[in-house]
Amino acid sequence: MRLQKYLAGSGIASRRACEKLIENGEVTVNGRVAKIGESVEDGDVVEYKGKVITPVSEYIYLMLFKPVGIITTASDDRGRKTVIDLIDVKERVYPVGRLDVNTSGLLLLTNDGDLANKLMHPKFQVDKTYKAIVKGRIDDEKLKALENGVMLEDGVTAPAKVKLIKFDKENSYVEICIREGRNRQVRRMFEAVGHEVRGLRRIKVGNLSLKNMEKGQCRYLTKEEINYLKRITG
Repeated sequence: MRLQKYLAGSGIASRRACEKLIENGEVTVNGRVAKIGESVEDGDVVEYKGKVITPVSEYIYLMLFKPVGIITTASDDRGRKTVIDLIDVKERVYPVGRLDVNTSGLLLLTNDGDLANKLMHPKFQVDKTYKAIVKGRIDDEKLKALENGVMLEDGVTAPAKVKLIKFDKENSYVEICIREGRNRQVRRMFEAVGHEVRGLRRIKVGNLSLKNMEKGQCRYLTKEEINYLKRITG
């Protein structure tokens, strides 16, 4: 088994994050610093920061209603509050993707590295739906541009589903569904068409929603929800 897959399956982090740990020299196999691309077999001793890593015996899957002001990482070297501080489980879990500090909403956490990696991979095109409050009145032309794709510094965005919910004297309220996961993507998309995002909440991942949840609340996914996520990333 590839080392990064072994680490992800052991609940250390997502496969991509595990690759960075290996690149940084934080992982050893049988006492020597590991290299990207190598494989491990039964009997090999894998260590991360001096601690022996073993495969997870039981996977867990959580949904968190992340509040604004919380960092989406497992730990923070500046001592800021993270999403892990909001959950109460003995297993080591990590967030699936990111919500920036000023964005609230649905965040999945798990120790299932394979599923986490698939949910974040563009190949599987998992819908992520947001409600945005943007400055000013956004017109049909700009909504159409968002739907078709706008140019950002890291390339043109993929087609999106966009719906104007309402507007008032100062703001427009828009629902937007994307299938990518670039850094601060929704905010940058609206900025690209001339509208500052004043509030942003992720309300759905696929068909999973925040229904009946309050800010800061965390719950286990149901069996049906877990099976759904595995089916859409099958």
